[in-house]
Amino acid sequence: MGSPTLEPELLQAFLAVAEHLSFTGAAAALNRTQSAVSGQIKRLEGAVGTSLFERTTTSVALTSAGEGLLDDARRILRISEEAVRRLRQHDVKGQVRLGVMDDYGAVLLPPILKLFADAYPGVEIVMETGLTSALRQRVPRDFDLVIAMHEVGDKAGEQLRREKALWAGDAAFNPRGRDPLPLALYPAGCLFRKWALAALDRAQVRWRLAFVSHSLAAVEAIASQGLAVTVVKAGAFPKSLVPLGRKHGLPALPRADIRLHCATTLSPAATLLAAHVRQNLGARRERA
Repeated sequence: MGSPTLEPELLQAFLAVAEHLSFTGAAAALNRTQSAVSGQIKRLEGAVGTSLFERTTTSVALTSAGEGLLDDARRILRISEEAVRRLRQHDVKGQVRLGVMDDYGAVLLPPILKLFADAYPGVEIVMETGLTSALRQRVPRDFDLVIAMHEVGDKAGEQLRREKALWAGDAAFNPRGRDPLPLALYPAGCLFRKWALAALDRAQVRWRLAFVSHSLAAVEAIASQGLAVTVVKAGAFPKSLVPLGRKHGLPALPRADIRLHCATTLSPAATLLAAHVRQNLGARRERA
């Protein structure tokens, strides 16, 4: 009898549970039921002959065997994806219209799109950045795919990952010494702006909008000069800024969900890019 094989679908379920440390979270990320994910983990544990997770009624943790499988699982799936891409890359052509948040478009997406472009040189990606509350309304008229930020609990689109909203500013900036607190934020319609102002009002911290711009670079530049504080995603935190928080007199901010919106009918090129985004951007832990 041959050795058991590690099926890619089972490894995907394993990585999702390992990243979320939750069967419920993994099921949401994979668009499967919790029972289906549990069944896949049981099949994988049966194939390898050992437990990969320690489960209680309140928590899920990796066993030492599970920790050891993490890198191998990622490598197996990466090699599989690369092999499929190499086989397909000369046949897939077309244009994909992608809408995305400004910070993701500037920080997280470029290396992911580089990998895709290397594998599919015949696919042209046209990317537009902006406030995704507006971008997502333009699917499918103007976009095939939109990566958007949502309030936690919003079920529109497909869950990719969860982000933490963080106050950010220059290392020498002292929010306690500024009354009213100067803010550098995006225009109305930005969730982070809405959350920041509401949190400051609840904490009875006086504030003023010192700078408002659609430009991520401009907002970060103002904050990096110590002229104001801003709000950024932990996963795209600018190198020019430092995190600020309660010890600086600033209130806690909500977390946000990053979700993928797809047109009902996708071309082969758009279908491949959507899968590539899920593989490389989805199911990752938020920054601590």
